[in-house]
Amino acid sequence: MRSPMRAALAGLLGAAMTGGSLVATTTAASAASYNGACGGGYGVVNQRTISGKGTVYLTYNSGNGYNCVVTIRDNPGTAVPMFAGIARQSDPAWADVDEGDYTTYAGPVYRYAKGSCVTWGGAISGSYAGGVNTNCG
Repeated sequence: MRSPMRAALAGLLGAAMTGGSLVATTTAASAASYNGACGGGYGVVNQRTISGKGTVYLTYNSGNGYNCVVTIRDNPGTAVPMFAGIARQSDPAWADVDEGDYTTYAGPVYRYAKGSCVTWGGAISGSYAGGVNTNCG
């Protein structure tokens, strides 16, 4: 059975990939910081703040051509619904997803995307942020 969060996020991805609009919030400062969950060789190439709840990070490893997404809470605590997802521009849906109730972070999720744009995002307790067909190359 599909969870309500995953269904809503699938709708957002579908709208984004068919020319719909998606508003993403970005701020320069965030209480959360990237935690290195993607592993060695990955560096942050983009990020979005999730309504004061945390930050979703897009990372890239130029050595292997993979992008990685991690969603990190500002204030870890009791488990809440969280999501991290990624897809190439050519993918019809999220290619890799981590979704569940987490205390600290969701992800990492990976997608080979050398030479491709990626759609990526994260959610915490129903609030979503991300990018649509960004970081091409």
